Amino acid sequence: MSASNPVPLKVGLVGGSSGFISKAHQHAIFMDGTRRVVAGALSSDPVKAKRSASEWPYPIKGYDSYDAMLQDELAKPKVERLDYVLILTPNHAHFDPAKRFLEAGIPVFCEKPLTLTVEESVELRERVESRAIPFCVAHTYLGHWTTRLARFIVRSGLLGKVRWVDASYIQSWMAIRSRDPKFKDTVWRIDPSKSGLSNCGGDIGTHALMQMRYITGLEVEALSAHLESLVPLGGPEEDQLDDHFTVYCRLNTGARALVRASQIAIGHKNDLRIEVNGERGSLRWAQEESEVLVVNLIDQPERVYVRGGVRANDGFFSDLPEELMSETVIPWGHSEGFHDAFARLHRCFEDDVRAYQAGAYNGSDGSQYATVRDGEIGMRFVEKAVESNRNGNAWTAL
Repeated sequence: MSASNPVPLKVGLVGGSSGFISKAHQHAIFMDGTRRVVAGALSSDPVKAKRSASEWPYPIKGYDSYDAMLQDELAKPKVERLDYVLILTPNHAHFDPAKRFLEAGIPVFCEKPLTLTVEESVELRERVESRAIPFCVAHTYLGHWTTRLARFIVRSGLLGKVRWVDASYIQSWMAIRSRDPKFKDTVWRIDPSKSGLSNCGGDIGTHALMQMRYITGLEVEALSAHLESLVPLGGPEEDQLDDHFTVYCRLNTGARALVRASQIAIGHKNDLRIEVNGERGSLRWAQEESEVLVVNLIDQPERVYVRGGVRANDGFFSDLPEELMSETVIPWGHSEGFHDAFARLHRCFEDDVRAYQAGAYNGSDGSQYATVRDGEIGMRFVEKAVESNRNGNAWTAL
């Protein structure tokens, strides 16, 4: 991974004055001691932005807007500028700061979904490709070591040709938000001007899609979608964004997939899971038990793999990739989790940022984190799902 004892990368935040995602990223940035937050425009409210920076646990430079932060960076010599920015704003405020920092030659790590519209995501992708600059979309769960092992297993052909994938992300917060004060800051998610065409699909359906694409390497060619609003919020029903998202997919190999998400399933907390069924076997993984991977092959006993307990040449796996086996992780028997997955993404992004600064960056192949192209595909998926739903669930090409 990174060279020993490197000078820590300087990270700037756009947004992030509050919220658990902001805190998770902060933990991840510091986990290896090779990255640190040094500046931030932490809120769209200038007063709140400066106050939040002054209340930071250690000194950082606070700005009342990301424009002011960018202008300050542009006035510095290149070697003194931010090494990357992390965008933690609501969906509608991703595009402009991402575009402007990219134009300044500063890599971007952005929360998902990538943008508010497909057109914006295309523009960002074109800017990234024309400048050959690192860009990460924060699909957290790709950072789990077991997700990466699942990717290797499926793509190595152990399960045979994939026939069927069920990728789902089930939560309950929309059903209980009026009773639980911790959800008061999520109100923007049900505002189309801030969330976009879809609430549930854009927020967590894109995670389910990304797990399916990342692990299998397969792409959606056409879909038939149902977007539903099952928890009344008041006002006209046609103005309410979805809280239940179900999409049946035809994949590019002829396989089928179900990509589904719900925010109204009481009892479910953060239940992202995937099952891949092939000609010779199946694989199952669930985020709430993220260190466990279950593999079943025809006429074989069920195999349950736990992070750290996987070995090459055990009669089942062979030739596990060196980068998978040697990657820095805490010792097995010590549970990895959400913060570790975030840290793995930032760690991999750091490698590409350092390569970019050294003139040795050749682009990301998507094996370490979700790229701007993945973000664009997620936006197209949501847009086509909305189109299919409006057209009576008609099959719609992606």
